[in-house]
Amino acid sequence: MRAPSRRKALLHDVRAQRRRTLSTPANPHGPTQTSANPPTPSPSSRWLSDTKARIGRCIMFGVDSKHMGGGVGMCKILAKEWRELIAGRDGYLVADNRAGLLKQNVVWGEQDSMGHVNNVTYIRYAESARVEWARKYALHMDPGHKKQWSELWTSRGDGFILRSIKTDFKFPMTWPDKVSVFHKLSSLPSPTDSHFNLDVLIVSERRQRVAARCEEDIVIYDYKKGKKVPLRPFMIEAFKKTWEEQEKEKSRVMERISNIDGALKGWEKQTWDRSDAVEDMGGNAQ
Repeated sequence: MRAPSRRKALLHDVRAQRRRTLSTPANPHGPTQTSANPPTPSPSSRWLSDTKARIGRCIMFGVDSKHMGGGVGMCKILAKEWRELIAGRDGYLVADNRAGLLKQNVVWGEQDSMGHVNNVTYIRYAESARVEWARKYALHMDPGHKKQWSELWTSRGDGFILRSIKTDFKFPMTWPDKVSVFHKLSSLPSPTDSHFNLDVLIVSERRQRVAARCEEDIVIYDYKKGKKVPLRPFMIEAFKKTWEEQEKEKSRVMERISNIDGALKGWEKQTWDRSDAVEDMGGNAQ
């Protein structure tokens, strides 16, 4: 059996990490309107990996057959919903009919001499995903204006022109991997605006982790007149609906995370967080 002092220190570390999981860093993508109610605490950026580690600790301290079902259920939820849990909480819409890129293969030639995906490649991921993001409006969200949406990546009429992009790299992806890229409106544009801003999330499928975040400033340019123009009414209407969907998804996922965390706390009380808990090192009882 592990020495009491060592076991006490281990349990202290576990409780400390659980508190860190529920930390509340400033959220740059928070709601634009103030509320009389205090804001819902935002989970740590490492919430998914921390939650997996917490489940692992429960297993390490031994789980009887009576309580094993709870852990299995949580593992299935994380395996199925991990994209929503790390992206949806910020308002990204990750369904097939909204995602810019979904599980696209990272190819060997995209790496640099250090064996990492080259920084320029992330910009290309964001660009390709932005075109596909607009294409999804033509196909699924606003098919009544399919022709207008489909011209946005051409020079036949109105077009989306990238005015600026800022990229924050989180960790270097490597081959082999798959990448998913999601866009969201960072704010709701007004009818007089000739540009709008998008946030971009670039995700490693193998690591189930955010590899980079981008901020894009997009200008509406009329190629026939040779100048920028305000957003067209059909764009404003579509973006209003998207903004509402983003806010609903953010609330839904935050509630989902809260429910998962509550269930996991209960499982911890049944496993390591009890007075007679003993870590299972995998050996046979003597």
